[in-house]
Amino acid sequence: MATLEIKDLYASVETKEGRKQILKGVNLTVNSGETHAIMGPNGSGKSTLAYTLAGHPKYIVDSGQALLDGEDILQMTPDERAKAGLFLAMQYPVEVPGVSMSNFLRTAKTEVDGQAPAIRSWAKELSQSMKNLRMDPKFASRSVNEGFSGGEKKRAEVLQLELLKPKFAILDETDSGLDVDALRIVSEGVNRAKENTGLGILMVTHYTRILKYIKPDIVHVFSDGHFVKTGGPELADELEESGYDKYLPEGSNSESALA
Repeated sequence: MATLEIKDLYASVETKEGRKQILKGVNLTVNSGETHAIMGPNGSGKSTLAYTLAGHPKYIVDSGQALLDGEDILQMTPDERAKAGLFLAMQYPVEVPGVSMSNFLRTAKTEVDGQAPAIRSWAKELSQSMKNLRMDPKFASRSVNEGFSGGEKKRAEVLQLELLKPKFAILDETDSGLDVDALRIVSEGVNRAKENTGLGILMVTHYTRILKYIKPDIVHVFSDGHFVKTGGPELADELEESGYDKYLPEGSNSESALA
C-alpha cells in the first residue's frame, strides 16, 4: 500500500505584476487503489497543483510537503519524482521531434526500473498495449507526439502510464479534446492500468463525462487554491446540475473564475 500525502501546500507563480500565490493550503491524502476526482472552475489552481507536484519549474513552492511513502517529493528533481512513482498525464502533451516513441518509452522504463527491459518481452508488451489503445503500430517508430492528433496524444499518454506502472497518476484534463470513442478507449486504458498495478489516481476535470468511465471513489471541489468540499461520487452529479457558483470566493462569479 502506497500513500501520497499533501500537507498544507502553498505555491506561487511569477507574473508581470509580481509573484501571485495560486495554491493556498492544499491538504489531501491518496492511497493505492483510490481514484480521486478534482473538479472546479478554470483559474482555481487545479492544474497548478498537478504541475507543482510533478516539479514544473514555473511554480514556486512557498511551504508545505508532498509525501510519497514518507519521502517529500517537493525536495526532488522531476526525474526523481518519476522514479519515486509519480506520473503526470499532461493536458497538452508536448512534441519531441527526433525521438521515436519506442526509444522514448524504453529509455523511460529503464530509468524508472533501474535496468533495461528485455527486448523480446518489452516488444511484446509495447505491441499489446498499443493494440489495446487502438494505436497504429507505425506510431512506435514516429517521433513522440509529432503530428499526432489531440486524441492520439492522449492515447500516447495512457500508453506511457500502462508501461511505466507508477504508484500514482495525475491526469490533468485527460478528457479534453476527446470524442466519445477516444474517451472510452483512453478511460479503458486508465482503468486497465489501475486494475493491473493498483495505482492511485488524481483526476483533474471540469466535467462529469469521464467519470462515467473512470469511477471516482472520492470527489473534491477545488476553488481559490484549495479544496472547499469533499464527498462521494454523488458530489459530481450535484456539480453537473448546479455548477460551481456557490463554491467561488465572495465577490467573484463563474465568468471571472473562467477568465
